[in-house]
Amino acid sequence: MSQAVLEADTAMARNMDLLRFATAGSVDDGKSTLIGRLLYDTKTIFADQLEAVEAVSAARGDEYTNLALLTDGLRAEREQGITIDVAYRYFATPRRKFIIADTPGHIQYTRNMVTGASTADLALILVDARKGLVEQSRRHAFLTSLLRVPHLVLCVNKMDLVDWDHSVFEKIADEFTSFATKLDVPDLTVVPISALNGDNIASRSENTPWYEGPSLLHHLEHVHIASDRNLVDVRFPVQYVIRPQSTTVTDYRGYAGQVASGVLKPGDEVMAMPSGMTSTIASIDTAEGPVDEAFPPMSVTVRLSDEIDISRGDMICRPHNAPEAAQDIEAMVCWMDESAPLRVGGKYAIKHTTRAARAVVRGLQYKLDVNTLHRDEEASDLALNEIGRVKLRTTVPLLADEYRRNRTTGGFILIDESTNRTVAAGMIIEAN
Repeated sequence: MSQAVLEADTAMARNMDLLRFATAGSVDDGKSTLIGRLLYDTKTIFADQLEAVEAVSAARGDEYTNLALLTDGLRAEREQGITIDVAYRYFATPRRKFIIADTPGHIQYTRNMVTGASTADLALILVDARKGLVEQSRRHAFLTSLLRVPHLVLCVNKMDLVDWDHSVFEKIADEFTSFATKLDVPDLTVVPISALNGDNIASRSENTPWYEGPSLLHHLEHVHIASDRNLVDVRFPVQYVIRPQSTTVTDYRGYAGQVASGVLKPGDEVMAMPSGMTSTIASIDTAEGPVDEAFPPMSVTVRLSDEIDISRGDMICRPHNAPEAAQDIEAMVCWMDESAPLRVGGKYAIKHTTRAARAVVRGLQYKLDVNTLHRDEEASDLALNEIGRVKLRTTVPLLADEYRRNRTTGGFILIDESTNRTVAAGMIIEAN
């Protein structure tokens, strides 16, 4: 392969769109099999991997190649036939690159699903066509709505086991669509599939002449995600201040970080928070050189025309469009610590964008039953995997937006300072 062709392929790969999606569903709905099928149909697995899976399948007495073994990597998962950990897998087609988070279906692993779906552009919820919608299907739909995942795909799996009955598919689709209207689901697609046999995965199946929609892979390749990103509110959390210790470069001061939202261009007037000092962007640098604009999720270094005191944890934004500098936070919190519950009065470290502080729990307004959406206003604590609305007071102001407006500047984690464990993930509802 010539150097020119190699460079062209590298540039094309770098500029390809990236879709992050999470899978969810009840036990044995076929999540791992579906992901294995996607990896197989897109020729992403190596020959020796396939041979190993075929050997294990034969040793277990399976009459087919169990593609779920490609993702259920933990020994405990293989022994039990369930998914426990969040398994990340990567594959690509000529049109788009993908990162999959295979999240567990068990209710005791709600925190794992929250972790996997928190950065997803799309969520895949699987339903067994024989069982229809179950409690966990609704719970997963609610969690994806709570995490503001913009696109939702309901895959009605194992349609081959109900003889591809159109009425079964229609009943499940109608029931789920009705439930989704109670949630904030901007985009919903329903696809009948057989992950085991590959029907409607990479291509349309002849077994569903009554289905007029796209195959699952076609939908994943073409779903429009560019407009999901907030390109209006400029938010650039500063991660690191770059001052080269070089005798040839004496006046370089750059602010490195990842663009959370908005579009930055040289010449734009910007403001540094929390100081309120203003300047203009002199240049925007990347590892490949200067660029004319930066947008999410690019990692860049911003240089300003004026020398302003900016450090890690500060934020660059527009003068008339700034986040709230808030110490009183109301948020939905998913509790992830199994050793101790969240209680009013508890003190934790809080990590919000690139800013670190301490926080105290001032109040627990209610605990939410994610299966029934019932609010328990008498609750006194949040145990492992429980979700509730809390009031926090921080030691220093957080430069925050509402989570529904900005998933990056509206999200945070709580950390137990004695163990350094992440104990909660939070989504800001109000900040003042």
